Amino acid sequence: MLGSTDIDEDTWDEIEAILIQADLGVDTTQHVLSELRKQGYRRTDDLQQGLRAVLAAMLETPPPMNISGRPLSIILVVGVNGSGKTTSIAKLANRLNNSGRKVILAAGDTFRAAAIEQLQAWGERINVPVIANQPGSDPASVVYDATEAAHARGKDILIVDTAGRLHTNYNLMGELAKMKAVSAKVVPDAPHEVLLVLDGTTGQNALQQAQKFREMVDVTGVIVTKLDSTAKGGMVFSIFNELKLPVQYIGLGEGMYDMVSFDPEIFVKSLFDEN
Repeated sequence: MLGSTDIDEDTWDEIEAILIQADLGVDTTQHVLSELRKQGYRRTDDLQQGLRAVLAAMLETPPPMNISGRPLSIILVVGVNGSGKTTSIAKLANRLNNSGRKVILAAGDTFRAAAIEQLQAWGERINVPVIANQPGSDPASVVYDATEAAHARGKDILIVDTAGRLHTNYNLMGELAKMKAVSAKVVPDAPHEVLLVLDGTTGQNALQQAQKFREMVDVTGVIVTKLDSTAKGGMVFSIFNELKLPVQYIGLGEGMYDMVSFDPEIFVKSLFDEN
């Protein structure tokens, strides 16, 4: 797209290939191409600005999370192992803690002892209490114990980690449903947010995961991790275009403060600045 030449079918084929390689996926790529063609561009040097505009129009600033106006708000966090779920929970807890909220964590991934230990280590690091039971215990009982502890300790946000087994595992579906039911029994309308953590380096595979998790639980928002050096970022557009889910946060590195609120304008600008 560099330079200034007349646009022909080879130009459109080239743009299509670039978008597919950038992990936009076939459906989202076709949407982008359709929108660009409607503009009637004749020269390639007009296309980049047009592409920026089309991509920006596909994204939205996320709405405020539904975690205020009640004594205790519950956030359920779901995602497969390796997506950066537990680390994202710690970063989110740290952000909320630093903003004046009183946060407590629940180690609901009782399937893996390492997951419990990892969350406890993060809790110590960020000075946020973690409620945990023995490995293999009922995750729903952890949620119940954590809500009791939250009330007793005067906490106003409970963030619950969940098992990250393969999204085709039907035991996980029942487990999440039970955790959701227990939280709703203790706190009206809970969970108030269900955040899905997706690994930005897995591209369109992440979209398939998201669709599976939506069948199990009502996902309200997304955290996309690892959007620093290797991820292409195109799957973010598919999240909006195909899943109609808001991206609340993006992870840009391993550091505690490397998870930032999603800003569509900055995100689109960064894609073009890097390329």
